[in-house]
This record gives sequence, structure tokens and C-alpha cells, in this order.
Amino acid sequence: MRLDDAPESGNVEDRRGFAPVAAGGGIIGLIIMGAVYFLTGDPNAAKRAGQITEEHTKPAQQQGPAPKDGVKEFSEKILGYTNEAWREQFQFHGRRTYEPPTLVLFRTAVDTKCGHAPSAVGPFYCPPDKKVYIDPTFFDELEQKLGGSKADFSKAYVIAHEVGHHVQNLIGYNAEEERFRPREGENAGIRLELQADYLAGVCWHHVEKKHHVLERGDVDAALKSAKAIGDDKLQKRARGTVRPDTFTHGTSAQRLKWLTDGLKTGDASKKKLDHFFDDRVNPLEL
Repeated sequence: MRLDDAPESGNVEDRRGFAPVAAGGGIIGLIIMGAVYFLTGDPNAAKRAGQITEEHTKPAQQQGPAPKDGVKEFSEKILGYTNEAWREQFQFHGRRTYEPPTLVLFRTAVDTKCGHAPSAVGPFYCPPDKKVYIDPTFFDELEQKLGGSKADFSKAYVIAHEVGHHVQNLIGYNAEEERFRPREGENAGIRLELQADYLAGVCWHHVEKKHHVLERGDVDAALKSAKAIGDDKLQKRARGTVRPDTFTHGTSAQRLKWLTDGLKTGDASKKKLDHFFDDRVNPLEL
């Protein structure tokens, strides 16, 4: 990715020099599931799994300075691009003025308005405080799997996916997901997650159209990442079997389909976004 001319966002908090201390005596549910559901974006689902707790916590304690590893600067640039793209898209489609989210970098665990969360929940968005939370060790794993700069757009996809949840929160789709939960159970979350994948693609469609930031291999790396985190692949890897009734994020094919569609079309119209919450559509068949 070419990021030299990126519009940097000032909405990045680096809390890696601090550590929250749970009053109950440690992090509960650090490893709850055999497979970590990266890109969860759903703190309610994480709470149901026991990964985000509602413990009362003591104030965060200073451990040392945040590392100078370029993660904060990278995040500021990516968030700057997503802010610009969504500000323009909200205006183009006649929506309310776009309110940029804050991105919080943390290490090991973090306290949010959604509760106390360990790194095991993966990157997530908390609607009550309108913040995206990421432990950059997740980025390290992407680097190891994809290698060097080819991981940059995959990391940008991760951030854009969580910002997609912020867009959903501003527009009102979070409430729509709750409407489906009584009859679809955990499968209802698929609607939000696939829409967030699509919104990530839409965002980068417009960034690329305006700034030409992508290089050869970038898109393929991001698509590889999306394909690797489908519910079917994660469940197969973790326990050798697949249970569609417990899916929360969609299959690898679904995630790949909607990220690709967003990248190609850039369509953020109400008609397109409403499709994910069409009563006639089974989330497993989106």
C-alpha cells in the first residue's frame, strides 16, 4: 500500500502503555473457545461467549511507554482514509453528518463501555462508546501469515470492517439485527458481519478510486484473509466439524463474496444495504 499522502486521523488512542486491572482478580475467559473469532465486531456475542465481562475494574495502571513500532501511525493513516470515504458517502447519500469513531490500541486486555475484554476476542467495535478496539498482536499474526507489506491491506481491511460496524451503528442496522435474533439466534449476527465486510469493501473502493493507494497483490492478500476467517473454516480447524446453526459471521465463501462485491461496486445506497436485513433472505444464504 502507498500511504505517504494519507490524511491522518487524530482519533487513535494508544493504551499499550497501560494495563486495566480487574477488581475480581484477573481476566475471565481469556481462552474460552478453541478458535478465536477474529473481526468479531459484536461485543454482545462476545459477552454471550463469556469473553467480555462486566466486572468492575480499577483504573488502568501505567506499565511503560507505548512501543514505537509504527502501528499507531499506520492506524492513523488507515482511519484517516476511512473517515474521508465515509464522510463523503454519507453526504452523497443524504445521510446525517458522519461522526468518526475512535480507534483504541491496547495490549492484553481493555476496559470499554461494553465491558472488560481480553485480546482473545479479537478486534471489535463497542457501540456505546463508538470506539474500535484492536490489540496489534493480531496484526503481527497477519504479518506472519501474509508476509511483509502484503499484510498492510489485510490490516486495513480489519480496521475498515470494524469501522463498518460503526457505520451500521450510526445508520441504525444494529437494532435491525436484534429484530432477527428471536427467530435466527446466533445466525442473526451473520447479517451484521457480512454487511460490515461489504462496507469495508465499499470504503476501499472509494479510497482507491480517489487516491490509488493499492499495489499489486494487496487485494489478493485481503481476500485471502477474509476467506480464512469464515465460520466453517474456523470451526473445521478448531474441532473438525461444522455446525451452521452456530454460525455468527458467515462462511468463507460469503465473506469473500461480500468483500469483493463492496470493492467492485462501492454502492452504499439504502437499497443495497437493506438487502442484508431482508426478511425473505436466510442469513446462511446471503
